Amino acid sequence: MPFDFGPLFPAGTPAPAMRWTGSPKYNFTGGNNDPDAVPLEGLMQAAQSVMAREGRTLATYGLNSGPQGYRPLREFLATKLKRDAGMACTADDLLIVSGSLQALDLVNSALLTRGDTVIVEQDNYQGTLTRLAKLGVNAVGIPLDSGGMRMDVLKAALAELLTRGIQPKYIYTIPTVQNPTGTILDEERRAQMLTLADQYSVPIFEDDCYADLVWSGERPRSLYAMTKSDNVIHIGSFSKSIAPALRVGFIAAPWDVMSRMLALKTDAGSGALEQMVLAEYCAPHFADHVPALRAGLRKKLETLMESLNEQFGTAAEFDDPKGGIFLWVKLPDNVDSLRLYQAALKEGVAINPGPEWSTDRAHSINRMRLCFASPTHDQIREGIAILAEVCRKEFGVPARSGNVELGEENGER
Repeated sequence: MPFDFGPLFPAGTPAPAMRWTGSPKYNFTGGNNDPDAVPLEGLMQAAQSVMAREGRTLATYGLNSGPQGYRPLREFLATKLKRDAGMACTADDLLIVSGSLQALDLVNSALLTRGDTVIVEQDNYQGTLTRLAKLGVNAVGIPLDSGGMRMDVLKAALAELLTRGIQPKYIYTIPTVQNPTGTILDEERRAQMLTLADQYSVPIFEDDCYADLVWSGERPRSLYAMTKSDNVIHIGSFSKSIAPALRVGFIAAPWDVMSRMLALKTDAGSGALEQMVLAEYCAPHFADHVPALRAGLRKKLETLMESLNEQFGTAAEFDDPKGGIFLWVKLPDNVDSLRLYQAALKEGVAINPGPEWSTDRAHSINRMRLCFASPTHDQIREGIAILAEVCRKEFGVPARSGNVELGEENGER
């Protein structure tokens, strides 16, 4: 008889995971990137070079760079963040972590306790929302428009919370290529957010994981760069600019909160080899690599939008995002994206249903997030055609293929 571990699991343990049986043929989920855009040759050369020069430092926890991470990588980041985001931080202001998910966990562990309240964007990163829910934290969702988080609603929410004696622990925002909407908060709204944060004594938690993927190559200054109160915690990642499986992210924060996160980071350091290879590759190549990556992603987005227009017609509503790897799509009101997800998965098409990416189920039930970075152009076209057929069978929309011309509907050719 196998040993029964069931009685030993503490109350509240998450439900067991399913065994992985392979990826769906048409996978529009997750934050995967374009496999053809991974700079494989450059990373291999960087690995050989840095290992030959510094490989024996792997014998020491922290690579002789201390607990904040490999110093050459932090120095590269300090230079990059100054150039791209206007951030005047040094290598000593940065902590290397195991992807932005560990950054989320460290910030939350340092600042939050059960029953706390935070402010977030209404449509938001699932990883953030699930973490807050597990911590027993109340997430107040602020709606977005084409310019990102609405400052009028943020102001009203802060005032309303104050009347109830509730002090939010932070304002969490993805201001540059928001996930899932792809919006960018302009500098005027950023300044308004900083003013409100000062007025209500609330820090800002800035998630900048997609900022390298703005189509124009130009982005507003980060909130971290704009603050005069030193009240912004900034996180980022190499997952979208180089490769997600490397699991390398970073935190820029004032020392009083950085020191607390260092005390909580008890993993003896994030992956050292990954940090060494990234530092070796990025210093000479990052500025040339990213524009090529963006160009390829933009072409895939255009294929996706064309396919949706062809297969769904006006039944699929979306804005052309300003960058990133996701498209946030609104379907007719009678479509339940959770049901659509289940039905489509049986046909080999995986999507992210809207309620998993929002604080408001009623608002998001007919929405879906599509990641276009990983599938090929042909897979995008084929997958969207299958998705439209599944949606038609389940919900009657689109009534006919979206590319049917008015004349065809009237019996004309």
